Amino acid sequence: MKTHLNTLYVTTQGSYLRKQSDALVVSIEKKDRLRLPLINVGSIVCFGRVLCTPQLLGACAQKGIAITYMTEYGRFLAAVNGFTPGNVLLRREQYRRADEMSASAAIARSCIIGKLANYRTVLRRAVRDQAASEATKRLERVARRLDMTLKTLDATLNLDQLRGVEGDATSEYFSVFNDLIVAQKDDFVFSGRNRRPPMDRVNAMLSFGYAMLTNDLRSACEACGLDAAVGFLHRDRPGRPSLALDLMEEFRPVIVDRLVLSLINRQQVKAKGFEINPGGGVQIEEATRKEFVAAYQKRKQETITHPFLDEKMTLGLVPHIQARLLARHLRGDSDAYPPFSWK
Repeated sequence: MKTHLNTLYVTTQGSYLRKQSDALVVSIEKKDRLRLPLINVGSIVCFGRVLCTPQLLGACAQKGIAITYMTEYGRFLAAVNGFTPGNVLLRREQYRRADEMSASAAIARSCIIGKLANYRTVLRRAVRDQAASEATKRLERVARRLDMTLKTLDATLNLDQLRGVEGDATSEYFSVFNDLIVAQKDDFVFSGRNRRPPMDRVNAMLSFGYAMLTNDLRSACEACGLDAAVGFLHRDRPGRPSLALDLMEEFRPVIVDRLVLSLINRQQVKAKGFEINPGGGVQIEEATRKEFVAAYQKRKQETITHPFLDEKMTLGLVPHIQARLLARHLRGDSDAYPPFSWK
């Protein structure tokens, strides 16, 4: 199984990646800065102007090392993959379930339950950690509403109804997201989710983090033989990794939202680390991107106890476990897909 420790993120503009013997070499301004044995690399993510030689591309394709290209600010562009191994019978069953609305709704419901439960945990942890105030009252009020919403997610709801419930609950959560920011409140103001482009510093970090998380979930799906493009909650769309987005719903609050809040509240990022474009869009500058990537990797190395398996593991390994639990369900080895619910 792939782990979370072997993804190489290249953010420095002008980096040049090449193969030398059985190693990956990263050069910057014609000087070798990093050398890694290819056997220790699981995937490579390149942001912006990063070049890879054809020899490296070929070697990575043969060894199953995915190379993902993103814009400098985290928008997915393309991925280079070799032959994807996996059980064809598993994929055929995945396609059958995706075409059956009731089966799709059952898996989508599990993903939504995990997402809303983790939203609730983020809010209740903030209530516990902050002094009592009007803000904590608002947070507790939304947490209670999420509790009630979770009780309405019964098996009779169809896909459209589930999407409606999920959309309303997400709006509730983000309506109090600004109350989770307790430091640098003048510089980091969140008034609602926006993207393409993000219009404030908080949304810029959220979008950047979600792009990185999507790449991790895509890799997790492909590592266990699932087709990352065929989802259940997210329907087919050319170029969209729908299954990766399905599984990502459970991890948005746990990995990215908590990371963004931590970076702001601990003052690890500053307002000067962002660039505001003439049209109002906000972009993350290179030094802040590096800080974010380092913190993202550190976050994935934190140890948690998996709620379903009751085993200790690093948080970055959980997406791979969830993809395998979904594959197990599709093969008929379990009655339902158990979502990841963070405690």
